[in-house]
Amino acid sequence: MDFETVARAILGNIEKVLAGKSEAAEAALVVLLAEGHLLIEDVPGVGKTVLAKALGRSVDCSVRRIQFTPDLLPSDITGVSVYNQVEREFEFKPGAVFANIVIGDEINRASPKTQAALLEAMEERQVTVDGTTYTLARPFTVVATQNPFEMEGTYALPEAQRDRFMARISMGYPDAAAELAMVRGRDSDNPLDELDAVATIDDVQNMIATARTVYVSPAVEQYAVDLAQATRVHPDLRLGASPRATLQLVRAAKARAAVQGRDFVLPDDVDVLVPVVLPHRLIPMRGAGSVEDVVARIVAETPVPAGTVQPS
Repeated sequence: MDFETVARAILGNIEKVLAGKSEAAEAALVVLLAEGHLLIEDVPGVGKTVLAKALGRSVDCSVRRIQFTPDLLPSDITGVSVYNQVEREFEFKPGAVFANIVIGDEINRASPKTQAALLEAMEERQVTVDGTTYTLARPFTVVATQNPFEMEGTYALPEAQRDRFMARISMGYPDAAAELAMVRGRDSDNPLDELDAVATIDDVQNMIATARTVYVSPAVEQYAVDLAQATRVHPDLRLGASPRATLQLVRAAKARAAVQGRDFVLPDDVDVLVPVVLPHRLIPMRGAGSVEDVVARIVAETPVPAGTVQPS
């Protein structure tokens, strides 16, 4: 199947269980096709885990779910070497991270040591156990959820880990019509149980390859760099965007352009993605207000590239 057909099928599949959440569905697909990781941060009960599961069930690939708890160990994630008495040697038992899509539910409930077990996997697509490095499957995407308001029994993600998430989104509450439809339709049936895969792992790998070929003009590249640079010198920000953030912003913009049916990136692609790619990486100065407001001002003040952005 062609790129556009598969993209529409995946988005339609997700929206079967999350009506009215097309922006969240598109963000999840964009992150998957850009080979990034997604952090879904919102209050309980708005569909964070449902979105992650719907994405996993829409693609015929390996999916593992990790319920993060205070007693979860790093070896539960990465794996452990176990002595085989028959063979008289150690053999590696892979952990839950060995999957194409890893769903990390309530990631901020695990200890910092356990959270750190994901750092190497998320950045380098590999894990090292007892001095031996094991390569993870491709594609590899972590979709993690957390409640930003609950403090007791949680451990805030460190900046190094937040920076490894390509995007952070919030689900928000459903509108009245969507909530009423949910109340009427879910008395006895769980729509996730009826969700079938609409794309193969080969389809997704081909889509990733297509997204990589999307054209980004020098002007749009400079625009992304200007936005990142502005966060590093803004008086209201104590910590600006990293170079990794710039790379991931451009990569996500290419994937979004492909999902939108284009083979080139528009400045609009960058503008749409800045609010989900940059804010979770930034730290405001005391009394500066919300990071989201600061980022919105930076976007408004940064000149948009003029002239052609299409391949010649």
